[in-house]
Amino acid sequence: MADILTFRRPKASEKHQGNTLCRRGFHKWQVDKASVFDVKQGRLVTVHRCTRCGQVKHELR
Repeated sequence: MADILTFRRPKASEKHQGNTLCRRGFHKWQVDKASVFDVKQGRLVTVHRCTRCGQVKHELR
């Protein structure tokens, strides 16, 4: 006999897990140290990346 798989609809909390805070503007920013120097402008650039949704924010110094 074959195994019977149960298909169910995911709950709203499972579907949007970790995304509801980002949609309301409460990102979890972390400094991305891969790119530090901007060649075109010749300045230091701090790149912040949200750990939940992956959105990027740049800060020039």
